[in-house]
Formats: sequence, C-alpha cells, structure tokens
Amino acid sequence: MTARYIGRKPTDSEIESAMAEDPSADLSGDTGRFLVARENGRAVGCVGLRHHDEHTGELTRMFVVKPSRGQGLGVSLLRAAERAAVELGMRAIRLDTRGDLVEARKLYAANGYEEIEPYSDALYADHWFEKRW
Repeated sequence: MTARYIGRKPTDSEIESAMAEDPSADLSGDTGRFLVARENGRAVGCVGLRHHDEHTGELTRMFVVKPSRGQGLGVSLLRAAERAAVELGMRAIRLDTRGDLVEARKLYAANGYEEIEPYSDALYADHWFEKRW
C-alpha cells in the first residue's frame, strides 16, 4: 500500500516510517478488526476497522491487489467490515481516501457512504465519507 501512496517501491525505512505514523495495534480485539481476503492461500485484499469514537468506526487500509479488482472483492471486504462494526457496537463508519482513487470513491458511494466534511488532517486524504445505520 505504501507503494501506491508514493508511486514507487518503498524502501524499508519508508515502510517503517509509514507504520509508525499509522500504528495498527487498535485493529484487533475490542478496539477493531483487520480482515484479510485470501485466494488459494494468498492474500488478495484487506481492510482495517478501528474505533474513531465511542459509536463510530474508521475504515482504514482498504486494498485489493490489481489482478483481483473488478470482481466484487472490495464490496465483500466493505460488507465484512460493516458487519464487524455492528459487532463492535458501532453505529457508523467513517473513512478518508485520496483524490486519485476514483474506483474507491465510486465503491463507497455505491454502497451508501456519503461525502462529509473533513474529520482529520491525514496527509493523503482528499475526500471523507461516512455511512450511518
């Protein structure tokens, strides 16, 4: 995912820096989930979900490898994250995404996410979405 952010294969230190800027300890247990889609034992997609506040989750690290795109895997990951959010007592999910990720923005809009005002100052965020239930 770091490669997509910076437009080239990242160095080890860039990966470590990105992980330090966006830690993942809260993507498991009572605080969140990290879901991985596999095909023939190989990871082909993922999505993270963490608490943004008491009743709102934040979707993060949504990614599908290029050969698996366009086959509904993004929708499946999104729905799995929404089910996990309900299990965790969340009433809404928020997310941010980059402007050049047109397919991602279409996916969120087609699945009931509405564009909202910025709720963070994330470096690579150009658009913010939310879905409530």
